This record gives sequence, C-alpha cells and structure tokens, in this order.
Amino acid sequence: MKKNRNIKLLIVASLTGILVSCAQSSDNSSPAPTPTPVTNEVDFWLTNSDESVKLEKQTTILGFNTNYNTYTNIEVNDTQIFQAIDGFGYTLTGGSVDVINSLTSSKKQQLLQELFGSSTSSIGVSYLRISIGASDLNNTVFSYDDMPAGQTDVNLTNFSLTPDNQLILLIKEILLINPNIKIMAAPWSPPVWMKDNNSTIGGSLQPQYYATYAQYFVKYIQQMKLQNITINAITPQNEPLNPANNPSLYMSALQQADFIKNHLGPAFQTAGITTKIVAYDHNCDVPQYPITVLSDATANAFVDGSAFHLYAGDISALSTVHNSFPTKNIYFTEQYTASSGSFGGDLKWHLKNVIIGSMRNWSKNALEWNLANNGAYGPNTPGGCTTCKGAITINGSDAYQKNVAYYIIAHASKFVPAGSVRIGSSQSGNLNNVAFKTPSGKIALIVENDGTSSEIFNIKYNGKWVTTTLNGGSVATYVF
Repeated sequence: MKKNRNIKLLIVASLTGILVSCAQSSDNSSPAPTPTPVTNEVDFWLTNSDESVKLEKQTTILGFNTNYNTYTNIEVNDTQIFQAIDGFGYTLTGGSVDVINSLTSSKKQQLLQELFGSSTSSIGVSYLRISIGASDLNNTVFSYDDMPAGQTDVNLTNFSLTPDNQLILLIKEILLINPNIKIMAAPWSPPVWMKDNNSTIGGSLQPQYYATYAQYFVKYIQQMKLQNITINAITPQNEPLNPANNPSLYMSALQQADFIKNHLGPAFQTAGITTKIVAYDHNCDVPQYPITVLSDATANAFVDGSAFHLYAGDISALSTVHNSFPTKNIYFTEQYTASSGSFGGDLKWHLKNVIIGSMRNWSKNALEWNLANNGAYGPNTPGGCTTCKGAITINGSDAYQKNVAYYIIAHASKFVPAGSVRIGSSQSGNLNNVAFKTPSGKIALIVENDGTSSEIFNIKYNGKWVTTTLNGGSVATYVF
C-alpha cells in the first residue's frame, strides 16, 4: 500500500511539474499582438466660428470601418450625379483692382498666388465676375462710350475699354497664374445717352437703342478677346429690379426677353460669339422673372440659364426655376458680407446658403461679392455700397487681412475644382452638407453645423463609415 501511495505522489508531482512548466512557458511567451493602427483615409480642413481655427488641416486620424454606432449618418452616394461645377470665387470690382494695385509688387504677387494659384497654400479661386463699365464699387461712374450731354453715338465710334485698363492688366496677371479661370461679366448701367432718364441711376434702356446696346456687348466681348481675355458668360443687367444703385438700370422681365430675343441673341449669332447669355442676375424672391424670360420660346433659344443673388427670398428659388426649365443652367453670382456682420454668423449663413444651398439647388458656381477693399470699405461710387466688406482688406502697401468671405469661398474652391460634379449626400438635422466628385476621382464633402453644440456623426460611403465631430457653427471640408 505504501509503495502504491509513493507512486501516486510521484505521478502528482510529475503532473504538477508539467503544469508549472507550461505556466512558466506561457508567462515567458511573446506578448499578444497589438491591434493594427488605423490608417488615415480622410483629410479634413476646419474653420471654427470663434476664429480659433481658420481653414486648418486637422491631424485627427479618420479611417473607414464597419463598427456599429448610433450616431447620425451623412451618406455619400457617387452614383447619384447632379450638375457639373464651373467654379467658386468673387467679383473683381474696379475698387478691388485699385487696392490690390496699391500693394508692393512682392506683396501683390503673394496675394494673387494665394487666391488663384495651385499650391497647397492657395485656395484655387476658379471663377470671377466683373462689371461691364463701372459697378458701384468703382471709385467713379463710367461706361465705355460716355458722351457729352445731349450727344449720342449710335455707331459706337467712341467705344473704348480704356477706363478699365487697370482691370484688364490685373486680369492678365491672374490668367498667368490660372489660365483656365472663368469670367462672367455684367453691366450696372448702359451709357447714359441710351437711357430714358439721362442719369446713371435708374431709368430704363430706350427701345430705340436696343440694337445699339446689343452691339455694345459685341464690341466688349471682341475687344476683351483682343486682350486675350475670354468672357465666358454675360448677364444683360446686374440687379434689373434695383434702380436705386449708382450706377443702375431698371429692366423688366418682358424688356429683357425682348432685348435678348430680338437684339442681343441675334447680334451674338451674327458675330459668331459663343459667350453665354444668362438671364436675371438678381434676388431669389422673384423666380418668375427668369421663368418669364425662359418662357419666351425665341429668347429661350439664346439663353444659357439664370443667375441669382440672395438679399431677398429663399435659395430654393433656384430649384423652382431649374424644375421649370431643367435643361437650362443655374448660377449664383453675388452675396456680400457686411461691415456689421460677425465672423461666426456670416460663416454659418453663407456656407449654409451661398455654398451648400446654391449647390444643392443646381447652381454651377457660387460667388461672393467684392474681392478686396480698404479699411473704410471703399472705394465706391457716390451712392454705392459703403458697408460691403471685401474678402480681403488691404492695409497699406505691404499688408492684407483675410476676412470671412475668404474662408467661405475657400472651403469650396480649394477642394472642388472646375469640372467636378455634385453627387448625392443625405441631409441630417443641423448638419448641412454637399458632396462632389473631382476630376481626379476624389470626393469632397463640405459640412456646416448649423446648431450651437458639437455633433458626432458618421460619413458613410460604400457601406463603410468614419466617425467625426464638428463644433456648433463650424465648417469642415472632408476629402477622401
């Protein structure tokens, strides 16, 4: 019995040794492999409403996954394709030209490269609007065929672009940086001798000068072409329902339809001009104006589309016109930021309406108003806007400041080049957004948090998603 007991103890000891040996072996083994680090698949640039961050690339790692969560989704669908994009930018007013030219040569080139260049430090502005003759943000009022009181020039013998020589020279400098930039032009007023009130302010174009005024546009486009400047599109009149500006002109929808179908359209056709004719160019509260022009079958054949501002009405008016004439293009051509506005308030409202709103309502472009002015919000004509804040404030000859309109446009222009297309993206609560596919195949998603508190959400694409956070009132552009 004692012998058997000793055998059992030996067996137990042996088993114990084996177990201890196994345990020791386990303790001395290599540590468990660490999880594979998440690879960044989404870059994003942020602007906060409190100005703490302005168009800064973030270092947060964002990788797509399929880990379930209950956060809000913005679902991007690149099989759903809408309009092609012509670009984003500003109006290059005569006043802008004056203040930009006041910079030293090196500082001016720095600014132009920052605005129009293709480097990582540029915002890639791809669309400009200019005035045909003076706008209210020129330092003087002029047309290209001004005559002494009581005289006319029906043959346009005295037509000359000379008053805009400085504008032309600056555009040439910009074209050296971006030869593909698109330009839309609009008159604030025809020459006074063509008007029924003999004033730069208000009045209407006299019917006897409709044909002459059509030739005025032809000469303008041809002579700009001789300067190697292509005008891609014109509107017959800036803000045709606002006769109070200086300069300005009242032009009803029926008058515009008549002018286009019987004079401007045929004159372009005869001269072989392919510049697009775009109707209206005024606020979203009167969509019936472009609908009236486009409802005229003869005028319709000459008209490429309609242009809008948003000082009145709702941005959905663009879709109202698009739905009535789905083969005609839509453009958003002007909105200003005021001297009395706040950075955060303007950032939210303009991203929501001018950028995201116009794009989601079929616009091919989105333009803020004045590119640059001085610290007193000038130059301007007598009676012109004294509260319009430029995207850039020029401070003396060697300094400039970037204002909120710079960042409003930059969140689109830097990431959505001409030739991109808008694609599907779902709206979700306070997270206003719009998505694009670029010519290089990248997707750019612009998101504005219209609420006051931070929101966590998913960007969902092709069955996977990334989870990110955006503060209330802030804007981000995501690229993947």
